[in-house]
Amino acid sequence: MAGASLLALLDDIATILDDVSVMTKVAAKKTAGVLGDDLALNAQQVTGVRAERELPVVWAVAKGSFINKLILVPAALLISVIAPWLITPLLMIGGAFLCYEGFEKLAHTFWHHDEKTAEKTELLEAAHDPAVDMVAFEQDKIKGAIRTDFILSAEIIVIALGVAEKMPFLQQFLTLATIAIVMTVGVYGLVAAIVKLDDLGLHLIKNGATGLRRALGNGILAFAPKLMKTLSVVGTAAMFLVGGGILLHGIPHSHDVLHGAELFVQQVSWVGGALAAIAPTVLNGLFGVLAGAVVLAVVAPVSKLVSHFRQAA
Repeated sequence: MAGASLLALLDDIATILDDVSVMTKVAAKKTAGVLGDDLALNAQQVTGVRAERELPVVWAVAKGSFINKLILVPAALLISVIAPWLITPLLMIGGAFLCYEGFEKLAHTFWHHDEKTAEKTELLEAAHDPAVDMVAFEQDKIKGAIRTDFILSAEIIVIALGVAEKMPFLQQFLTLATIAIVMTVGVYGLVAAIVKLDDLGLHLIKNGATGLRRALGNGILAFAPKLMKTLSVVGTAAMFLVGGGILLHGIPHSHDVLHGAELFVQQVSWVGGALAAIAPTVLNGLFGVLAGAVVLAVVAPVSKLVSHFRQAA
């Protein structure tokens, strides 16, 4: 009897872990947009920090990220227990924020390019200016990165909670905890690798290295900035896709519209099947861009008004 009870317990545990594994994969897929942006943003946060201090800064931000998750995961679970009706509105807010953040990045790139270039130049000059207090400079960078991480982590946790909302409490907890740990370790491990790519390239070409070693070092030095740019572009695109998908999913009858679009493009000769396969993704992205533009059009004047009143006070 005891053996049978133990086997039943083990079977229950295996079932729970299997459910958690499935939900974690789904949640990870849905949070991919935030992950790409998280990687790019956190790698950029280290810009201007001296090479020997890059890894300590990344580690400090990673510890702050773990603390953020320790706050956000219990808060999300509490919401699922006492106010589960809040999950969908929070998801919609998170989706709208993703779209807004993506569109703001586009607007900043096209309309404030000179300001962005000047900011990078200022950061690099600060790193080589002996008059600058680098301890205070680092602390400001770390605090800013942790604040950014809190927002992005909140989006990740809310999206993961939306995936696991119909699961029992234990599976919800395990899913959110797994996502929190995997995302934090994965993001900051990759950030650490990305910010040290240029150092690896320099190491390979130093001391008069020739041949394959020098070519590899030069290749890494050329690849590192392109990787950062690619991460930023892919992260922005994923934000529109994920944010738009969340918003459309929360709008009644939107599924019928998406299905209708699939059936419509499927009638195109030769490429109908391929068009039908990508139609929902394209519509999610287009809706995400539109939603981001609308939110920015509302938020930008309000932000300027608030800033004006603060300066007048």
